[in-house]
Amino acid sequence: MWKVFSIAAGLLFVSVQANAHTIRHHRHHNHHHYASHQRATSFGGQSEAEIRIVGGRPSGCPHAFCGCEASLFRFGRIIPELNLASNWRRFPRTAPAPGMAAVRTGHVMILQRQVDGNVWYVHDGNSGKHLTREHPRSIAGYTIVDPSASSFRSASGGSSSDVSGRARRYM
Repeated sequence: MWKVFSIAAGLLFVSVQANAHTIRHHRHHNHHHYASHQRATSFGGQSEAEIRIVGGRPSGCPHAFCGCEASLFRFGRIIPELNLASNWRRFPRTAPAPGMAAVRTGHVMILQRQVDGNVWYVHDGNSGKHLTREHPRSIAGYTIVDPSASSFRSASGGSSSDVSGRARRYM
């Protein structure tokens, strides 16, 4: 009887050890799969090769810096009135094209080149985790404006020539 009990206990111990190994391997595999999936699908399903981090918050820009970064990128300098993303809506509306700005409530980015349909490769200040990225992004739901216009409507309805300056090359 003691012999049978010892054999059964030994088999049970080996079975528990094997099961623990399988569980550890399964958890490790799932974690690796999850981490790989997160890398592959971060920023709307874009691969890491399509995303280029070009910097963080520029010196002189406010904490919410997409408008400030867009003015630096587009005009080569900070234009304080454009720090507020909604102020970019004062430029004339236009069709999507390289160099145009895509604006929505609380965010602005500069179009660089069309990828496919509504997806454009953009210069995107404060695009997440306080970083500036160049990456493909859908412009669905954005208003497209032309910042190359020599002026834009100021808050009082008049025009301001504060935005004239050199434009960057986009192709």
